[in-house]
Amino acid sequence: MSSMLFDPYTERFGRLIAEYCLDLRPREHLLIRAGIPGLEGVRSLYKAAVERGAYPIVLLGDSVMSELFYRHAPRELLEFESPLELLIQERVEATARIISSDHTKPLTSADPEKLRLRSRAMRRLSEVFMRRDSEGSLKWVVTIYPTPADAQEAGFSPLEWREFIFKAMKLDRPDPVAEWRRFAEEQRRIRDALSKADELRLEGPGISLTVRVGGRTWIEDDGRNNMPGGEVFTAPHEDATEGTVAFDYPAVWRGIEVEGVKLVFRRGRVVEATAHRGEEHLRKLLDTDEGARVLGEFAFGLNYDITRHTKQILLDEKIGGTIHMALGAAYPRTGGKNQSSIHWDMVKDMKKATVKADGDTIYQNGKFIKETL
Repeated sequence: MSSMLFDPYTERFGRLIAEYCLDLRPREHLLIRAGIPGLEGVRSLYKAAVERGAYPIVLLGDSVMSELFYRHAPRELLEFESPLELLIQERVEATARIISSDHTKPLTSADPEKLRLRSRAMRRLSEVFMRRDSEGSLKWVVTIYPTPADAQEAGFSPLEWREFIFKAMKLDRPDPVAEWRRFAEEQRRIRDALSKADELRLEGPGISLTVRVGGRTWIEDDGRNNMPGGEVFTAPHEDATEGTVAFDYPAVWRGIEVEGVKLVFRRGRVVEATAHRGEEHLRKLLDTDEGARVLGEFAFGLNYDITRHTKQILLDEKIGGTIHMALGAAYPRTGGKNQSSIHWDMVKDMKKATVKADGDTIYQNGKFIKETL
């Protein structure tokens, strides 16, 4: 019986995450991380988890805490690797991060050097996550619950944002789980077609790029790890990306925007990097470690219910008719070998571009050509 505590969309939110994304089982530990404004969504997931016999642990934070850390933490704390955080990352069976901001740019004034030091200190946490993901020993999902701050940042009214988010998750449908299972099958056909390719050639406004993907594993994001989902992705060969790409949308790293990013690749590495705004942050992050200048991910966005850029990468990387590339760490299950403490996604509009796989056109004007699938 549905609870009177939530509206139908919020009720479906918790059930979708617990049942479809995480498939929670009795006595599994679920770690929920969220911003305080997302408490309604946290409660919905908490209820759905308990109903399935799982044990939820909740960690809430806000923008003030983040700012306080980078303002007052001494260098030894910025470089501190918490054994408790590592233990949690090693032991929980499932994690859910619910993006729910009270302020979308809390670290705008933070010292880039402090951000770099903290990113480096978090590397082991990232490596544990990547290893457990590769092993299949950790169930995880990143999702979003609508808040006024995120709505304002995205240029939406609060109600319009709520409707946009819930539609992107298919929560406006009577049975969202069934809808996601159907959508997953469509993505699998695209995944299978791309798995046959050795080299992709991308041409269009602001892009002239060759990416080698032969022998790597393509994975469909069917909403289980990201909700909303809607992409297929892999890790390119680390030494073979060649060419130039200019990204249409701002690249956001922990609330800091870098606009007009243009990258030049030679033998897999970024050899030139410019930006209209935030170039200092771009250069600092590229120098985080040896792997930060190499692509760890290449992907196609396939969720055509996400129709607008929002400055929220969870959504923007899924926009139907785009590609995105991530500098830094590769997901081991794709076969990628690049290691880094960053994984920074950047989105490119492909609605006027083409993609060829080993010389054959498979993608045009923002969509895969059905005959090629």
